[in-house]
Amino acid sequence: MAGNPRVVSRKPRAAPDKYRPAPGCCVLVSAMLVAEMLVSEPVTGISGERSIKLPQGQEQLPPNGASGWALHVIAGGVIIAILYWARIVFITAISAVIIALILEPFVSLLGKLRLPRGIAALIVCVTALLVLYFAGLTAWNQVSTIASDVPALERNLTALVEKVSGRIQSVEDIAAGILNAGRKINLATTPAGPPAPGTTLKRSRRPTPPPPVQPQNPPGFIPEVRIHEDNPITGLIYAQLGTLYQYTVMVSFLPLLVYFMLSWRDHIYRSFLRFFDGPARLTAARSVQGIAGMARAFVVGNFLIGVILAVLTCSFFAVVRLPYPFLTGVLSGLLSLVPYAGIALALLPPLLSALATGAPGSVLVFSLIFVMALHLVAMNILYPTLVGARVHLNPLIVTFSLMFWCFLWDAPGLLLAIPMTAGMKAVCDNVAALRKYGRFLGD
Repeated sequence: MAGNPRVVSRKPRAAPDKYRPAPGCCVLVSAMLVAEMLVSEPVTGISGERSIKLPQGQEQLPPNGASGWALHVIAGGVIIAILYWARIVFITAISAVIIALILEPFVSLLGKLRLPRGIAALIVCVTALLVLYFAGLTAWNQVSTIASDVPALERNLTALVEKVSGRIQSVEDIAAGILNAGRKINLATTPAGPPAPGTTLKRSRRPTPPPPVQPQNPPGFIPEVRIHEDNPITGLIYAQLGTLYQYTVMVSFLPLLVYFMLSWRDHIYRSFLRFFDGPARLTAARSVQGIAGMARAFVVGNFLIGVILAVLTCSFFAVVRLPYPFLTGVLSGLLSLVPYAGIALALLPPLLSALATGAPGSVLVFSLIFVMALHLVAMNILYPTLVGARVHLNPLIVTFSLMFWCFLWDAPGLLLAIPMTAGMKAVCDNVAALRKYGRFLGD
C-alpha cells in the first residue's frame, strides 16, 4: 500500500555571513518597514499580503482625506518632537552606527585570520582609539604652535589690513580728485550774477542757551537701589554647561556601542530576521543587504576619500613649506567632501594660513591650484569609483536636510545630515513601496 507523500517545508535560508550588515541597518530598515505598513492603503505587510483581514461580508471603509492628512501631520509633529527631546540619544546612536560601518571591513579582515569576532572587534576599536589619540595629539601641537605665534599672526594680519585699506583709500582719493577737478571747471565757466537790489547779508546772532539746571535732592532723600537677581549671562552659561555635561556622558557610551555593534552583529541580524516568516524573511534579508551595501559604500567611500585627500594635501603643503601643514591639510581635505561647496571651503584653510603668516605669494598660488585640482580629481574619479552613483542626492534635498537637521540638532545635526539623508535614500531604494521617495531624494 502506497503511503501518503511527505510534504517537506523548507525554510528560506538567510544571507551568507559575509553579507550580513551592521545592526544599525537592521534597526533602520525595521523602522522604515513599519512606516510602509502604516502608510500603505490597504494595510499590507512586507510580502504584499494583507496583514489585517476583515470578516466576510464586511467592507473596509476608505479613510477620509482630511482626517488622513491630519493624522499624518500629527504623527510628523510627534516624531519631530521626539527627535528634538531625545536628540542626544539619537546623535550618539547614529554616530555609533556610522563608526561601526567604517570599522566593519577591518573586523571582517581579522575574521578571515580565524580570530573570534569579539576579539577582532576589540582589537579594531582599541586601534581606532589609538589612532584618534595620536591624531589629536598632533593637532594639539599644531594648535599650541599657532597660539604661541598669535602676536606675529596679529601683526601680519594688521599689516595686511592696513595695506589693503591704504590701497582703497588711494583709489578713493584719485576718484575724489577727478570729481573735484570737474566741479572746479564747472564753477569757473559759470558767471556769478549780481545780488538782488535791496538785499543785505546779515549774520543771525542767536543767544546762547543757558546751561541746564541740575535738580537738587531734598534733605533726607534716599536714592533708589535696584538689585538684579537674575543674570541672563549666568543662566546661559549654566545651560551650556548642562548640555556639555550631557554630551560628555553620552560620548562615554560611544566606544561601548561601537564594540557591541561589531561583536554582536550576527546575533542581531539573525534575531531581526526571526520577526518575519516565509517569503517575507527573504524580502527583509535582501532589503537589509541592499541598505547595508549602499550605506557602507557611502560612509566608507567618503571616509577613504577624506583620508586620501588629507594625506595628499598635508604632503604637498609640507613640500611647499606652507605654515602649519598638518592642521591646514586635514581641514582642507575634509572640507573638500562637503557637497556643492567643498571646493570653496577647501580653499579657506591654505588661504588663511598663508595670509596670516605672510607666506610668499608663489606658495599661496601653488597651494590653491593644487587644492582645486585635487578636488576635481576626487569628485570625478575617486568618488564614482569608491562611492558609486547609487547614493547621489538631490542638491535641493541636501540643502534642506542641512538646514533642517542643523535647526533640530545644532552642530551635530549639520555633520550628520548628509549621512542620514543618504541612509534614508538607501532604505527607500530597497523597499518597494518607498522607491518613489528614493527617486525624489536622488538626482
